[in-house]
Amino acid sequence: MSKIELANKLNEQFKNSSAQDVIKYFLKEYKGTIALSSSLAAEDQALTDILLKEDKEAKIFTLDTGRLHPETYDVMDATNLKYNIKIDVFFPNENSVQELYQTQGVNGQYESIEKRKNCCGIRKIEPLKRALKGLDIWVTGLRASQSVTRVQMPLVEYDAHFDVIKINPIINWSEEDVWNYIKENKVPYNKLHDKGFPSIGCAPCTRAVKEGEDIRAGRWWWENPEHKECGLHKK
Repeated sequence: MSKIELANKLNEQFKNSSAQDVIKYFLKEYKGTIALSSSLAAEDQALTDILLKEDKEAKIFTLDTGRLHPETYDVMDATNLKYNIKIDVFFPNENSVQELYQTQGVNGQYESIEKRKNCCGIRKIEPLKRALKGLDIWVTGLRASQSVTRVQMPLVEYDAHFDVIKINPIINWSEEDVWNYIKENKVPYNKLHDKGFPSIGCAPCTRAVKEGEDIRAGRWWWENPEHKECGLHKK
């Protein structure tokens, strides 16, 4: 069975399952080869709690791009302390970052989509490839209502770009669902959420949103909505 066929089969099998049931199955069936990639935003914090309640040794990693908000480091620390874990941290290649600065400067990402994606590629995509090496299952906190680029994303899919099965356990959760879970389970969360940041990425490329704006409006706000992905979830 190909990975595409497997993803389709699993998607059908779990289409009516809760996030907890999905996580429970995959942690058991793919123990040691499954991991959550966490941005340390609300969705991933909820998933962190779900994973660790099921398996205290569940793998969780994050990408430190070198340009994160101080609040993001704070919630990483709070999460490690609460759950007595050490989230795995992957950094960009030092030489690649130096070359990036030499070729397009510190904030060249504002000048064009190409330069912005080049920055994302060095700071996020290459480290993610290293983080996913040896894994069969990649767990994400994607939700369909987050962005026009995510509306059609299924619960389970084959990601050809990284050659891995990706599961999105809370793909159908609303923002209210996420926050209800966080409050009910006393999950640490990024304090930027209290300052108008529904979506959180690198500091230069994330801003608070205005009342009535789309929840992803604060990500790469100078670009059109259909371009607002860094390549981590390339279709």
